Amino acid sequence: MSRKRRQHNAAFKAKVALEALKNIEPVHAIAARHGVHPTQVSQWKKELGDRLPELFARGGASGTAGETQEREKELFEEIGRLKMELEWLKKKLVNSSVEQRRHMIEPAHPKLAVTRQCELLGLPRSSFYYEPRPVPSQQARLMRAIDELYLAHPFYGSRQMTRALRREGYEPIGRKRVQRLMRLMGLEAIYQKPNLSRRDVAHKIYPYLLRKLAVTRPNQVWATDITYVAIQGGFIYLCAVIDWYSRRVLAWELSNTLDASFCVRAVARAMAEHGVPEIFNTDQGCQFTSTEFTAPLLDRGVRLSMDGKGRALDNVFVERLWRTVKYEEIYLRGYVSMVDAHAHLDRYFDFYNHRRPHSSLADRTPDETYRAALPAAVNQ
Repeated sequence: MSRKRRQHNAAFKAKVALEALKNIEPVHAIAARHGVHPTQVSQWKKELGDRLPELFARGGASGTAGETQEREKELFEEIGRLKMELEWLKKKLVNSSVEQRRHMIEPAHPKLAVTRQCELLGLPRSSFYYEPRPVPSQQARLMRAIDELYLAHPFYGSRQMTRALRREGYEPIGRKRVQRLMRLMGLEAIYQKPNLSRRDVAHKIYPYLLRKLAVTRPNQVWATDITYVAIQGGFIYLCAVIDWYSRRVLAWELSNTLDASFCVRAVARAMAEHGVPEIFNTDQGCQFTSTEFTAPLLDRGVRLSMDGKGRALDNVFVERLWRTVKYEEIYLRGYVSMVDAHAHLDRYFDFYNHRRPHSSLADRTPDETYRAALPAAVNQ
């Protein structure tokens, strides 16, 4: 017997889409809380973003003037409430652990309930009320040993970790116990995750233009790509735009959904701050082949270049950037939310651009290389 399909009313969809639009929690965490599929959340978020301008349009054909004014009043009240909540969040959420976040909760707050404060802080409500029990000394020693081995060998999974512990004298110990403790400690082996770039066969594919091309100046070739970033309770997506000549990160964006909009925002910000490139290179992912992404570049006279299918080295400098960012920043920290991830990545990209010497740039920083060559590029 087939299950009856659930029907969701407009108010429920708007509530879920608005939570996704805030970019505070990963999509699948929002979906799990409301009992819907992550794909539905992504779709509702996109529909809400597309239709927001309609909500503020005056003199529309649907509804009376009184209804329009009432709806505008409700929307302005909602915006005011969200602004108040985000201002409260920014003051509270700076480099804090779970225990610190527990102490941030204000049960007597006049406008924010404990449940809402926990949602904004990315803290399960049960964690706020939980009273921790002491860990047995034997388990504490074992967890310490696992932690030391993981720091030395972050590519160890539960099987290899079990073998290493047995060689160090922790007998008898089973893989299931090691697996449970690693999960409890939030440790996971570093390994290749599923491909994030999925081609849409209906989109136009552009040829690869960089083979045997001499890149001799900044803003000659830009490139972009998407990678995942683990946070507490799930993962989010990072898009960065780099200059091939100098390896400088020109702009970057985070999103909890894998659509084209945050990639478009990153490129628009890069062009607003640094000008227009001659060639823009991407892979064949549907985000980069969509009209939403390609149209603004083509309108500015940019030549589009796309990697060959299955050729990761065609965009090697972005792939190398992901390795650097993950090993020097992401893998060393445990982000608890998108706000936390954004704050740390903002500091890291500033360090990467302005203070980190690059061996392939004669030990200069990407920013020094980019700015030193700009006058010569302008005069050509």
